[in-house]
Amino acid sequence: MPPRTIAAPCPPPTLPKPVELTLFALCVANAVYLAAALLHGTWLVGPDGLPIATDFVNVWTGGRHALGGNPAAAYDPAVHKAAQVAALGHDFDGSYPWVYPPTFFFAAALAALLPLVAAHVVWIAATFAAYAAIMAGIMRSPLGLMMAFAFPGIVANATVGQNGFVTAALIGGMLVFLNNRPVVAGILLGLLSFKPHFGVLIPLVLIVSGHWRVLFAAAATTLLLALAATLAFGSDAWEGFVHALRHASQAALSQGLADWAKLQSLFGFVRTLGASETLAFTLQWILAGATTVLLCMLWRSRAPFNLKAAGLAVGILLVPPYLFMYDLVTLAVAIAFLFREMQTSGARPGETIGLGIALLLVLIFPLVKLPVGLVAAMIVAALVMRRALALRERAASSAI
Repeated sequence: MPPRTIAAPCPPPTLPKPVELTLFALCVANAVYLAAALLHGTWLVGPDGLPIATDFVNVWTGGRHALGGNPAAAYDPAVHKAAQVAALGHDFDGSYPWVYPPTFFFAAALAALLPLVAAHVVWIAATFAAYAAIMAGIMRSPLGLMMAFAFPGIVANATVGQNGFVTAALIGGMLVFLNNRPVVAGILLGLLSFKPHFGVLIPLVLIVSGHWRVLFAAAATTLLLALAATLAFGSDAWEGFVHALRHASQAALSQGLADWAKLQSLFGFVRTLGASETLAFTLQWILAGATTVLLCMLWRSRAPFNLKAAGLAVGILLVPPYLFMYDLVTLAVAIAFLFREMQTSGARPGETIGLGIALLLVLIFPLVKLPVGLVAAMIVAALVMRRALALRERAASSAI
């Protein structure tokens, strides 16, 4: 069985003054941006007093379909779009297709119990609280709360009402509880099954590292959720999901209807440059394969747990071709674990600058039409890999 590692104990983290001031400035910038967007009618409610069309209307109307006893209607693009227009009180360009598995209807139905705008506010507040709590748990200090709010990617998630906070909380929570409470970690991983494209890498890493209780708990949770969804929403919902997933994949990845520049993946970057779909997929799968192999090697090694956790959190973001900026909230989890390792064993030259550049790239996303999130993730991955290689060289030298 591969060696288990646990996070080394260390005193509560402290920050160099420039880093602390930078995080504070980012917190202020995020707060000012959201307040300005609200006051200028570009967030939640428009100048006409009507709700703004964002991704959250997709969640809310999906929940209304479920509450109305016809969840399969969410997978019918025409019916679902009509329900969204009715909820908003006005038409809008494009569409917000429902491509979640039926298990996500449980969360959507809870959100749909409230009016649309109130539901959006509660959704963001509740999911942000979960994400912030996990960040504080990773840092083992209130400093994690500051890091959670300072991360520039939270704005992209909050303004559209997406599920990036949920994803980050589940991935971060799984890693926090992995060694000491494997069943809890497995349950959190099972809850992540509403985003199946994020679930490819994690089981492989857990298998090679021998975390069988986590895997069994995750499998049981996933199966129970699927059974509950089938009983609550019927088999038609699953048929609709399969059809919608196939159609959405073709629309976003082959036809580029979601705008390739918005995809924060290597696939999106290659397509943005005008290259073919075949080349984009080939390079994406090469990156995914290399990431998988390197992470499996890392998790079989004696590297510190914080480094392994940082590697997995950022590696998850490098594998799927379908990745948006709101998904990059999980990058904050990787940065938090890497920062913990920096606190434990000392910062290496260039690490603080590298993390600063990664945060800057996420910050400027609204200003540039490029997959800057991909570059940010690769910078963090490179920092993790550099530490892992240094540890391996040190171990080899001591063995001579």
